[in-house]
Amino acid sequence: MEPSFTLNILFIINPASGGKKKIKWEPIIRNYFKQLSYQIDFFILRGNGDASSVGHWIKKLAPQKVVAVGGDGTISMVAEQLMGTSIPMGILRGGSANGMATELDIPQNPTKALETILKGDIIKCDVVKINDKEICIHLSDLGMNARMVKYYHKNAIHGMWGYSRMILKILIQGKPVISHISADNLETDIPAYMIVIANASKYGTGAVINPKGSIDDGKFELVVVRQISFIEFVKMFLKRTRFDPKKVEIFQTTKALITTKRANHFQVDGEYIGKVNRVSAVVMPSAIHVIIPNESADLSKQ
Repeated sequence: MEPSFTLNILFIINPASGGKKKIKWEPIIRNYFKQLSYQIDFFILRGNGDASSVGHWIKKLAPQKVVAVGGDGTISMVAEQLMGTSIPMGILRGGSANGMATELDIPQNPTKALETILKGDIIKCDVVKINDKEICIHLSDLGMNARMVKYYHKNAIHGMWGYSRMILKILIQGKPVISHISADNLETDIPAYMIVIANASKYGTGAVINPKGSIDDGKFELVVVRQISFIEFVKMFLKRTRFDPKKVEIFQTTKALITTKRANHFQVDGEYIGKVNRVSAVVMPSAIHVIIPNESADLSKQ
């Protein structure tokens, strides 16, 4: 049933997101809505001053829904502009990994994904404030994977063989770093190859890093990877398997401070930040509204 009033939907599209097989979303969206009684608007990201421009157009157009079309970095940026409002955010897969879309089971089929925007349920989602600056709605990490993200953004990784070679190089060069962690009911020094600040449960490949993860429980997890092998790393990131739980510790918390003696690579929601030796994280419960598939609406992922 079409709405009894004109529903205004603003689509925020990042044309730089995605790989060679990226979906050309704008014509697909226009064609889908061509015969429907909805008002749709588009804002195309250009890379400079995007966040403030998105905030400006959200206020100016006052849409009933805002849809982020891109990868996790795009989603995080749009989510930050929607914090403090009741406007729900939809997600269309437009990135190379699409971690948050994978987490929420957003359909891969474009038509089904657009049906989700119109017919899906709305939930309240936590975000994690990082270093009093960035927000994380998916996964951030310190160490090995963040280094992978850095190389990916520099276009230094191509194909599975490229990933495998880079993983091997990182593992050969990498050493566990002694990290001091201060969190709820926790104060410890621990050696780690990687520490994940996990608001969600899995990476965009489907690899489960945090089996306890839930985006709406008012908490996040610190996933401390103490040991790792080449085969395990390849399996986790390319074959959707889990880390060996004997080599991983998971701490649930509402806040954390991580400090290291040596600066480590750090990424937030797929965006490489740089090398840091201090990371603070605080959960902000129910900070944004997110549209997810409605199980009763026959919205299959394929």
